[in-house]
Amino acid sequence: MKIGVVFPQIEFPPDPIAVRDYVQAAEGMGYTHIYTYDHILGANPDRPGGWNGPYTHENPFFEPFVLFSYLAGLTTRIEFATGILILPQRQTVLVAKQAATLDVLSHGRLRLGVGLGWNEVEYMAQGENFHNRGKRVEEQVKLLRLLWTQPLVKFDGSYHHIADAGVNPLPVQRPIPIWMGGTVDAALSRIARIADGWMANVRTLEQARPAVDKLNRYFEEAGRDRASFGIEARLNANLITKNNWVNFIKSWEELGATHLSINTMSCGYDTPAAHITALREFAQLLGLS
Repeated sequence: MKIGVVFPQIEFPPDPIAVRDYVQAAEGMGYTHIYTYDHILGANPDRPGGWNGPYTHENPFFEPFVLFSYLAGLTTRIEFATGILILPQRQTVLVAKQAATLDVLSHGRLRLGVGLGWNEVEYMAQGENFHNRGKRVEEQVKLLRLLWTQPLVKFDGSYHHIADAGVNPLPVQRPIPIWMGGTVDAALSRIARIADGWMANVRTLEQARPAVDKLNRYFEEAGRDRASFGIEARLNANLITKNNWVNFIKSWEELGATHLSINTMSCGYDTPAAHITALREFAQLLGLS
């Protein structure tokens, strides 16, 4: 199993040196990937109609492509994973270009996790339709793979139209792996049909087992081979006590997980150094470095 880290950006200062130190420390400890969340806008809880989302305008988020492009020049091995990029609120061709560029600059270290998101405010602000995002994302995934593997693309879909044009340079990985998030039945069915892997946003093993069972059934229905399919689990250190870390990881391995990321947010760490110290303790426990 590949063990990575969730970048604790909502508890991080807007300091490029601190960001550099964090990712270089993680790479030096033996972590295989850095996993980051995506939110472009945060809503004001006092806005008309209120706001009940888990994040507000007070929570900082680095834009994933910009963040990873910065980190690509500061590292040599660690993989970059978006978990997840909210694809339907973004222009597909622009995502294809950004991802291809990042993949080239990082020598093929990008894993693009995508999903639908839940924040309608972000969709409205970017002029995208929140209510048909499930239908659009499947066409987006198809188009991304074409743009990453063919120098010229002719595409006439329901939402996208390209008249003989292409992305240059093409990425190192052709195509870049596309993983997807989601836990509801429609999302798991979609993941089984078109994704290269599943980013499992579930908090407990009790939630994980039935979701994996459903995913396996959808794989059988789709007639796909699970051999090359990946699953990314997440260990939330604020919920799983240290004496249960190893058992948690082993249980996910038994469920078929190929990757796992350690999330140190919401543990009371108030400095980047505290987050790094927590990662070091975890790395020593698992013997990563």
